[in-house]
Amino acid sequence: MPTRSILKPIDILLIEDNPGDVRLTIEGLKEGKVLNNLSVMSNGVEAMAFLRREGTYANAPRPELILLDLNLPRKDGREVLAEIKNDDNLKRIPVVILTSSQAEQDIVKSYNLHANCYITKPVELDQFLGVIKNIEQFWLTVVKLPPGD
Repeated sequence: MPTRSILKPIDILLIEDNPGDVRLTIEGLKEGKVLNNLSVMSNGVEAMAFLRREGTYANAPRPELILLDLNLPRKDGREVLAEIKNDDNLKRIPVVILTSSQAEQDIVKSYNLHANCYITKPVELDQFLGVIKNIEQFWLTVVKLPPGD
């Protein structure tokens, strides 16, 4: 069975404001087996402009997977998730919540807003890298993603 990397790199959008978590996510994806093009947005307003291809993001690639932190400046991840899932052009893009929050209300609200899964970021470096590899393994090699535009 051919791997996705043979076909083409997958476009991933990471919406994360913590530079350390961005670096760890990049590192985890580099160590994986799937070629990817990672775009990073550090706040919810920029992320929505990127997704809607507005202004300077007019030529932005359409992500095939979104990794979304909940605690973001300018527009938090809950608002971003709600906008994505209420937009007919974006709602089929899988959204993985990747956040430090273990609060039950955040988990319930995320699923009520149609998050595709909810993952709490581990504190330990090796565990964090393992989570990123598992996200890649599941979402980029096992799951059949919907076609982009």
